[in-house]
Amino acid sequence: MVGENPGPGRNAEIVRRSIAAYNRRDLEALRELNHPELELDWSASRGLRARRFEGVENVLRFYKDFFDTFDEIRLDPERLIPSGDLVVVPNTARMRGRDGVETVARSALVFEVKGGRIAAIRLFQTADEALEAAGLSE
Repeated sequence: MVGENPGPGRNAEIVRRSIAAYNRRDLEALRELNHPELELDWSASRGLRARRFEGVENVLRFYKDFFDTFDEIRLDPERLIPSGDLVVVPNTARMRGRDGVETVARSALVFEVKGGRIAAIRLFQTADEALEAAGLSE
């Protein structure tokens, strides 16, 4: 059925492909993997542009600005935890600025996949917060 979610395993694969595209800085692949009405909640960020972004074009502009700020950016997932439409991704982000300064940040992302495309991404500072938001905490 059109629009039906393909299941948690498939959702995790879509998220894995999205992270790989992000690490390659491949905005066209990201555009294809994300829903046109994508919502990115980056308001928990302790870094650049802590706010919400709505629409895939606004999110891609944010990514491009972020990519332009750093020589290197790599998001390394610790694991992907699928639960229905959601995929929780505790991760480590490694960045090197234009002046050579390196930064490492640990966080967790919650991706929501609908109809085979990423519909929402929310940043959390800890895996516990992300798991709780996804209804997976004890």
